[in-house]
Amino acid sequence: QVQLIESGGGLVQAGGSWSVSCAPSGRTFSANAIAWFRQAPGKEREFVARITWKTSITYYADSVKGRFTISRDNAKNAVILQMNSLKPADTALYYCAASVRFSVAITAIQGYDVWGQGTQVTVSS
Repeated sequence: QVQLIESGGGLVQAGGSWSVSCAPSGRTFSANAIAWFRQAPGKEREFVARITWKTSITYYADSVKGRFTISRDNAKNAVILQMNSLKPADTALYYCAASVRFSVAITAIQGYDVWGQGTQVTVSS
C-alpha cells in the first residue's frame, strides 16, 4: 500500500524560513499531482499549494503566494514545501496529499486520494 511520509516539522520564529518534505513509500505509484494542505487547531483543513507530477505546474493559495514555494526533488522522489516569511497564522499540521485519479477539484480535499499523517509546523511570535 502506498503511503505518503511527511518530514521536517518543527518550531520556527516569525519571519523565519522552514521547509517540509513529502515522499511516497511502498509500491511505486503514479500521481497526477502532489499538494500540501494544513489544519490549524479548531479550523478546517485548507489547501496550501500543489504541483503537477509530470509538468511541475504549481498553484498556491492566496494566503501563501509569494512566501511559499512547492517543488520536486527528483533525486529523492520527494516534494518540498519551502516556507519563507513565516507568520504565527501559518502554525498548523501540514499534510501531504496525492491525486491519483484525475480531478478538477485541485484545491479541495476530495480531489486527493492518498494522504500522509501530517507534520507539525509551529511559528512563534
